[in-house]
Amino acid sequence: MAVYFGADYYPEHWPRERWETDAALMEEMGIDVVRMAEFSWEKMEPREGEFHFEWLKEAITLLAAHGIKTVLGTPTAAPPAWIIEKNPEIQPIDSNGIQHHFGGRHHDCQSNAVYREHIRRFVTKMAETFRDNPNVIGWQIDNELGNSHGDLCFCPSCENRFRDWLREKYGTIDALNKAWGTAFWSQGYSSFEQVQAPKITASGKNPSQMLDWKRFCSDLIVEFQQFQIDIIRSICPPSQFITHNFMGFADKVSYFDLGKSLDFASHDQYPGGYFAQAPHQPNERLAAELDFVRGTKEKNFWIMEQQSGITGWECMGRAPKPGQLSMWSMQSIAHGADTIVYFRWRVCTVGTEQYWHGILPHSGKPGRRYQELKSFIHKVRPLMAEIQGVSPKPDVGIVFSYDQEYAMQIQPHNPELTYIGQVMRYYKGFYKKNIPVDFLSDQGDFSRYKLLIAPLQYLMDPVLEKKYADYVRAGGHLLLTMRTGVKDRNNICMSDRELPGALSEVVGLEVSDYDCLWETSLKVKWGSKEYRAEKWSDIIELKGASSLAECASEFYAGSPAVTVNSYGDGLAYYVGNEPGEELMDRLLEELTEKAGVSPILETPEGVEVMSRRKENTEYIFVLNHTEDTQKLEIPSDWESCLEGQEKELKPFAFQVYVKSV
Repeated sequence: MAVYFGADYYPEHWPRERWETDAALMEEMGIDVVRMAEFSWEKMEPREGEFHFEWLKEAITLLAAHGIKTVLGTPTAAPPAWIIEKNPEIQPIDSNGIQHHFGGRHHDCQSNAVYREHIRRFVTKMAETFRDNPNVIGWQIDNELGNSHGDLCFCPSCENRFRDWLREKYGTIDALNKAWGTAFWSQGYSSFEQVQAPKITASGKNPSQMLDWKRFCSDLIVEFQQFQIDIIRSICPPSQFITHNFMGFADKVSYFDLGKSLDFASHDQYPGGYFAQAPHQPNERLAAELDFVRGTKEKNFWIMEQQSGITGWECMGRAPKPGQLSMWSMQSIAHGADTIVYFRWRVCTVGTEQYWHGILPHSGKPGRRYQELKSFIHKVRPLMAEIQGVSPKPDVGIVFSYDQEYAMQIQPHNPELTYIGQVMRYYKGFYKKNIPVDFLSDQGDFSRYKLLIAPLQYLMDPVLEKKYADYVRAGGHLLLTMRTGVKDRNNICMSDRELPGALSEVVGLEVSDYDCLWETSLKVKWGSKEYRAEKWSDIIELKGASSLAECASEFYAGSPAVTVNSYGDGLAYYVGNEPGEELMDRLLEELTEKAGVSPILETPEGVEVMSRRKENTEYIFVLNHTEDTQKLEIPSDWESCLEGQEKELKPFAFQVYVKSV
C-alpha cells in the first residue's frame, strides 16, 4: 500500500464514539497512515505487568477499515507516575545537581539500568502484541531524542557510564591526562574514578573534558535507541520499518550516528513554531533543515510532524495564512520528503499542548485548515506516486560536523559566532540563487560535488587534512574558512606550525595573527567595491595563493581577506572572516562561476526553486513564500505537472514542472 500522507493521532484523548468520525474524515481527506501511542505508556500499562493494548488494537482496526495504516511509537519519552513512584532515581539531574521531576515529559535518565529494564519489559510486550498485525507498518523509537535533555543528565548512573566510556576510549588514565591537558590548573587524575561529569564549577571548565562529555551524551542516546531497536528487530518482521523523528539542527545527538540503524530518517518541521522568529522561521532555515535531514542518511525521508496550525504551549505562534500550510508541505516534498504526516489530527483540550493546533480545532469540526490540506493532498497525490525515492542531486556540498559544532559551543571566540550561524551564512547564499545544496558529514564522499564548502574546520586530524587535499588535487573546488586547523581532535591547540596547519599548502597561505571583531565589523574591498565582514578576521600572509579581496580597515588593512590557490587540478579558497550578505553574494558569484555550478532558475526574492532528479527526468518545484503574486519566466522545455499552472504564481502558491535531462 502506498503511504504518502498521514496524521499524528491520539485516540486516547477522545471518547470512543468519536473515533469513527475521525477515521471517516481522515479517509475523505486522503490520509494513508497515522502515528499513535508515542506518549501512551500509562494507558497501555497502568500498573507494572498489567498490559492493556485492547483500545489501541481497536483503533488500529477501525482506521484500517478506512484504508489507514499505523506507525507505533515506543512511549519511552514519558514513563508513567507509577514507575517514578517505584523508582524515583530514574529522574534526571542537571549540571547544577538539581533533579527534574514528573509532570512533563522526558523525565528519564537514559543510562539508568532500572529504567532500561522497565523499557525492556514494555517494548518487548508491545512488539509481541503488534508484530503480526497487518495494519502496523512500522515503528518510531521514542520521540525527538535529545529534546529537553540539553542539560541532562548528570546523575551517578550517567557519571559512571561516562567513566566507562572514557576507559574504553583512552585505556589508561595517563592517556586521558595527556589528551585533556590536565597539567593546567592542577587537574590531573590518578584514576578514572576521580573523573566527574562536567557539572557546575567554581570557575571555568576543561574544554577537552567538555568535548568528550558532549560526545558521550550523543553516544549514549544512540545506544539508548539501539537498545530498543534490538528488541523490536528480534521480534517483529523486517516488513515493519523502524524510524525516528529528528529535529533539524538540534545538537544533543549526532543524527549521522543516530540514523545508521534506521530504515529511514524522519523529521519534525514547524515553520511557525512559537519558539521561532515571528512570523515564522526564515525560509532558508526551513530548507536547510530539510536538506540536512536528507543528508544524514543520504536518502529521502518522512516528515513525521508537519505543522498543520498555530503552534504553542504557554504562548502561541502566528496563524498560518491561507495557502501557507500547503506551500510548507510542498517545500518538504521538494527537498526529499516521500511522506508527510501532519501534527496533529485534532488540537487537544487538556495538558501542555492545548494550544498546539492541529488539522481539526478543539470542536472537532472541519474548518479552513482541514479543507486546505484536503485539497492539497488530492491535488498532489499523483505526483507523490511518481517521485517516491527520487532525490535532489546537488552539485554543491556543505560539510557538517557535530564535533566542530560542539567545540565552537564550548569556546565560541566571539559571543555572536556560532557554528550553525556560519553554516547558514553559506547555505543562505546558495538558497537565494536557487542552487541546491547537500549536507554531508566529514566521513562522506566529497568527490560527488563540484564545489565543497567546509566552514569552521576548527578541529583537525591528518586523515581529514588528507581527504581535503585529495579532493582539491583531483579537481574539486574547496572553500575553507577562518579557524581552520586550530585544534586536534582532543580540543588541544596545535603548535607545530602556523594556522591552518597542514592545510596551509592546500590553501597557499599562513595565518600569522587574528582579530576578534567583537562589537565591530571589518571593511573588505573586492575590486572597486567595498563590503562588510563580521565577527572575526584572520591576518593572512600569502604563500602562493592569490588575493581576491583585501581588508580595508583596522591595522591590517591591505592584507588578504579572501584568497584562492591552485592545488593539483583544483582550486582551494580561504575566507578569513564571516562575510556580510553582499560580500557573500560576491564570493558565491566567484565560486559558482569557477566550479561550473548554475541556478535552477532565476526568480524574484521570496520565490524558492528546488528539484528532484532521476535518470533522464527532473522534477522542479517553484514555491512562493511571499504574499504577492510573482511573475515567472518559465523555460519552454519545462512541462507543467499539476493542472491550472500559470506563469504567475499567486501568494503562498506552488507549481511543479518536469523536464528531460
